[in-house]
Amino acid sequence: MLRPDTLTLTALLALLTAIGPLSTDMYLSSLPDIGRQLNAGPAQVQLTLSVFLVGFAVGQIIYGPLSDRYGRRPVLIAALLLYTCACLICTFARSIEMLIAARALQAIGGSGAVVLARAVVRDLYSGARAGRELSLMGAIMALAPVVAPPVGGLLQTAFGWRANFFVALAGGLVLAALVWWMLPETLRHRAPERVSPASMLRVYRTIARHKGFLAHLGMIAASYAGLFAWISGSPFVLQDLYGVSPLGFGIAFALACLGFMTGASLATRLVTRIGLGRTMGFGALALASGGLLMTAAVALGIASVALLVASTAIYLFGIGLVLPQAMAGALTPFPDRAGAASSLMGFVQQASAAVLGTIVGHLLGHSAWPIAVPMALMGCLTLLIWAVSRNVRSRDVGRSQS
Repeated sequence: MLRPDTLTLTALLALLTAIGPLSTDMYLSSLPDIGRQLNAGPAQVQLTLSVFLVGFAVGQIIYGPLSDRYGRRPVLIAALLLYTCACLICTFARSIEMLIAARALQAIGGSGAVVLARAVVRDLYSGARAGRELSLMGAIMALAPVVAPPVGGLLQTAFGWRANFFVALAGGLVLAALVWWMLPETLRHRAPERVSPASMLRVYRTIARHKGFLAHLGMIAASYAGLFAWISGSPFVLQDLYGVSPLGFGIAFALACLGFMTGASLATRLVTRIGLGRTMGFGALALASGGLLMTAAVALGIASVALLVASTAIYLFGIGLVLPQAMAGALTPFPDRAGAASSLMGFVQQASAAVLGTIVGHLLGHSAWPIAVPMALMGCLTLLIWAVSRNVRSRDVGRSQS
């Protein structure tokens, strides 16, 4: 069994959180081909992504309270097995409706891995130390969105879109085996009451009344929604409007994701020196800058793939600074309910992304505006929330949050 404060444990937790990017980014270059093969329009194909986000959000509501009661390890293993079964269905889907339904099931299973990885971090660490751990996990996890799109492009070119889900199936099985053999139980004090809709509602109501939690949650939801404007729209904008090949799209997407890796890596060094709040402030500024730069490029009619990718990389650099610290700040006040707090946080995060991603899918047409405007708005909103909530966060978790 792995011990705390080891890179191996951090790597395993990072791989668990990478299920989300693996399940979305790897098949992005296949979206146009899925539409052709299954006789579906862009809006229907985009639903395979939006429904995944909805399922990912809804699934997270369940896992936190269950793990607070029964432990992290058994609930996590069950979630991973559900994920692998859904991947198998996706691999053999014969209609867009079947693929959409399987994606929802895949999301419900995969969401448990993300929720419980964060809960394990809160079981073991708190405050800036938790922020550093989540940032280190983010830096490792960032390899997934960097590697997944080019791999997905190669799989699409060589074998077709179904190969992406077969690879995801294999990855889920490997993770389930690693958790079974290597992950210890980290929950120290189990919740005394049984899990029921009434008990879950009481816990979530208590968490949602916490002003510090809400401030961090606002930054998480806004910044992440902007990211999914890019994820939802970029396959069609870059490939259909800018003429980029599936492999070229994968490379462009991976280059943008290097911004997130850089931001998360920098955060591991910054957060213990300047605190969670200031680290998030630098990140929020980068978010707004990246979104506004893309909007300016589109407004000026600069049809440059390189500029779109560069502005997205700046935005993702900001996410690498903001997200891990905001998650740590949101979880810190709830040492005894880390699972439930992680669930509520993940639900709102994914739901906001699903809503904005769906809107972007319906607005896609003959320009990059449906990507640029949401990213600029969400980046500026994150910066605004950070600025107006400084006093709340400072009172909540101390000087490191100011």
